[in-house]
Amino acid sequence: MRAKRPSSKSDVRDWWETSIIDMEPNKISIRGHEIEKLIGTVSFTQMIWLIITGESLNGFRERLLEAALVSAVDHGPQAPSVAAARMAISCGVSINNALASGVNMLGDIHGGAGQQALELYRNIADQMDGDEDLNCAVTDGLNKWTLVNGRFVPGFGHRFHKKQDPRSPRLMELVDQAIINGDISGRFKKIAQTVEMVLAKQKGKPIPMNIDGSTAVIFAELGCTPTIARGLFCLSRSVGILAHSHEQSQQGERNKGPTPPKYLWKYSG
Repeated sequence: MRAKRPSSKSDVRDWWETSIIDMEPNKISIRGHEIEKLIGTVSFTQMIWLIITGESLNGFRERLLEAALVSAVDHGPQAPSVAAARMAISCGVSINNALASGVNMLGDIHGGAGQQALELYRNIADQMDGDEDLNCAVTDGLNKWTLVNGRFVPGFGHRFHKKQDPRSPRLMELVDQAIINGDISGRFKKIAQTVEMVLAKQKGKPIPMNIDGSTAVIFAELGCTPTIARGLFCLSRSVGILAHSHEQSQQGERNKGPTPPKYLWKYSG
């Protein structure tokens, strides 16, 4: 019988490895900071950034992240994520199950446009030659994007807010303040605005930047990866999902379906 190969792990402690948290009896340290020194001294927004990146976040940079998180908390019960959570809670599940039901609805189509917009911006930025005309770079980037992903350009236009997503201008105002203050470069804001301009020219009508395009500017300026950008959106929207789940639980409705009972589906068999 072949001898059992000794484990390369020296101890059970080596099974998981993380630079996020150090914990032992009577001690908790997050990214090298004792938890008792963080409690009451950092905001929740700062804590989010610290635990994800290991870096501190202050000034206008913190304000930008907080604004992005605030802007995306809710978009009403017609949003699939919220509707799913409200239906789930009416079926008698716990609040955490309702939250999970809602967050699990956030995919590439509903909830993924911010990540995709950030990918688009970064693709344009990465392919730019130092002195290349921004309009040409954006046009080329849009052509490549639509060739691979289809005609939908993430971050622009909105099926409800046709004229203007009311959240976007305010977010861009805060971005402008951060640029003036020297906290961010403004590079990705220029790219996004040029995308908006090129799209309007191509479509023959305005295609305004929406919340996904605007928060993608913020996340890009802060240095987030596209994956982290989606995760931050999920964190934000989970707050609205929690509020709707709790509200629905107080209304006493049972087994609430997607449509009123008097409306039946179309049978096509």
